[in-house]
Amino acid sequence: MFVKANKNKERKAKHDRIRYTLVGNSERPRLNVYRSTTNIYAQIIDDSNGKTLASASSLEKGLAKELAGKNKKEQAYAVGVAIAKRALELGIKKVVFDRGGYIYTGRVEQLAEGARSTGLEF
Repeated sequence: MFVKANKNKERKAKHDRIRYTLVGNSERPRLNVYRSTTNIYAQIIDDSNGKTLASASSLEKGLAKELAGKNKKEQAYAVGVAIAKRALELGIKKVVFDRGGYIYTGRVEQLAEGARSTGLEF
């Protein structure tokens, strides 16, 4: 009998393998990406203290006007710009990019490009 692969389970296993070596600290925190079918979320996390320093998502009311009428890739780019601005306000210029087990293409790539264009280095 054919069993359909559980893609999210495979993604989580891949993310666990990545996270084994990828760690954010206070000098260079981790920029984590989570992508659902309709929205995208980004967090800047200091793993040594276990705290989220900044976050942005396509669900935020502050970004609603900017995201209206845009497709998912354009929304991801805008979320990348927003998270980078918040990081720069906190004095964070360098981060470690954690793609969350997702393939680096499409919305994940656009979020990264938006963050880089605003001034984050990774």
